[in-house]
Amino acid sequence: MIVITAPTGNIGGRLLSLLVEAAPAHGEEVRVVVRDPARLPAAVRGRVEVVTGSHGDAATADRAFAGADAVFWLVPPDASAPPDEAFGGFTRPAARAFAAHGVGHVVGVSALGRGTPLAARAGLVTASLAMDDLIAGSGVAYRALACPSFFENLLEEADSIRADGVFTDTAAADRPAPMVAAADVAAAAAGLLLDRSWTGVGGVPVLGPRDLSPNDLARIMTEVLGRPVRYRRLPLGELRSALLGHGLDEAFVEGVVAMKRAKDEGLDSGAVRSPQAGPATGFAQWCARTLKPAVLTAPEVADAR
Repeated sequence: MIVITAPTGNIGGRLLSLLVEAAPAHGEEVRVVVRDPARLPAAVRGRVEVVTGSHGDAATADRAFAGADAVFWLVPPDASAPPDEAFGGFTRPAARAFAAHGVGHVVGVSALGRGTPLAARAGLVTASLAMDDLIAGSGVAYRALACPSFFENLLEEADSIRADGVFTDTAAADRPAPMVAAADVAAAAAGLLLDRSWTGVGGVPVLGPRDLSPNDLARIMTEVLGRPVRYRRLPLGELRSALLGHGLDEAFVEGVVAMKRAKDEGLDSGAVRSPQAGPATGFAQWCARTLKPAVLTAPEVADAR
């Protein structure tokens, strides 16, 4: 039995599609933990066991992980709580359930930077790495998918790119860093969940094919979208004010700012791309397939009559 948490998200949804097709050939059944089963794709609802609830809830975790051989673990973003609570507090009931039910293998989504000086002051990343330690301490065999920033983050910039040809972030314009597509993370998770010959605790960097700077992103988006796109660097103070203005928890906001600062100082640099890894999605490919439709499709305008 393989259990998937967050099965309707960017990564979990793709993983669900992969496992529903592949699991039967491996003699596996699939169970999902979801707050709202109606959000599951209709095509998979009859092919998986559903546990309704939050996987951060102790009673739900106990039901979800009973009889599980392997678990895909992903903490959903929670901007209403401090980072330690958003990651560690959310994960603690599951770690107890892993131990209580003898779960053998867990694959989790985490971050790059372990073992670097910056990791101790990287906000959300620091909390995510502590979450890895919590899971590893439950006695399971654990693989943390160590991820950089996601291509999908740029979808939040689609309106600005469409209207003004501008996207923003806080990194230096010429600083190259790895980025990855959610689909590649899902594929890495599927491989580990289906072939559980691995043991112990470790991290698996999941990276795009090459490092890219914001200037590189702007150039590639310009080429793929067929319209000029430029980068504007957002000062950290401006980011902080914007997030607080949206009512986010102050400690969570400081966690985001610390993470952004650490990334700009090179937190994600130095990760080694494994030659054994499967083909990675290139940024131009992702832009053509995902970003271009989002940018070129005009938002619906309400009838003002």
